[in-house]
Amino acid sequence: MFTGIVEERGAVRELGPTRLVVGCRTVTADADLGSSVAVNGVCLTVIERSERHLAFDLSEETVRRTSFSRLRTGDPVNLERPLTLATRLGGHLVQGHVDGVGEVTQVDIDAGGGAWVSVRPPEGLRRYLVEKGSVCVDGVSLTVAERHDEGFSVALIPHTLAVTTLGTTRVGDPVNLEVDVIARYVEALLDGRDG
Repeated sequence: MFTGIVEERGAVRELGPTRLVVGCRTVTADADLGSSVAVNGVCLTVIERSERHLAFDLSEETVRRTSFSRLRTGDPVNLERPLTLATRLGGHLVQGHVDGVGEVTQVDIDAGGGAWVSVRPPEGLRRYLVEKGSVCVDGVSLTVAERHDEGFSVALIPHTLAVTTLGTTRVGDPVNLEVDVIARYVEALLDGRDG
C-alpha cells in the first residue's frame, strides 16, 4: 500500500521485456530484496539492490496493462516506498495496481508556475472519477479538479511539477491511472457481485 507521495525521481537504466533497472538513491535505503516499490504507480518487487539502483522483474501482464512499454533508457520515473503503520498518510490509499493507461490531452502552464493537465482515461474508468475525489497519475496522488466528457483535469502546483515526472508531461503522453479503490468496492457492493 502506498500514499501517492513521490519520494524520488529515478531514471531508467535498463529495460527489457522482463526486467527493469532504475537508478536511484533515496528509495534504495531500506528496499530489501522482496520489498515493494511503486514505479510510476506500479507496485513492483525488488529483485536486486545496490546503493545506486534497484532492479525488478516485469511480467507480460504488467507491461501490457501499464505505460512501461513506452519507457526508454534515461526516462525519469516516480518512486515511492510502501507506507508503514507509523507513516503519515499524506496522499490517499494507493495500491500500486494500475487500472489503465490514460492519455494526456491538454497541458496549460499558469502564471504562478503550476499547470492544468487534462487526461483521457481508457474506456470504463471515467465512472470512478468524481470532482474533488482522488486519482493516482503515474504514482502521484492528485485531486480531480474537474470531470468532463473527455475525462478529467487536475491542477498541479509548482512543487509537484518540480519533483515528479509530471513536470515534463506533454500532450499525447501515456500515464498510468489508478482510481480510488473505495469507488470500486462501493460499485461491487451495489451491484451485488463477487470480486
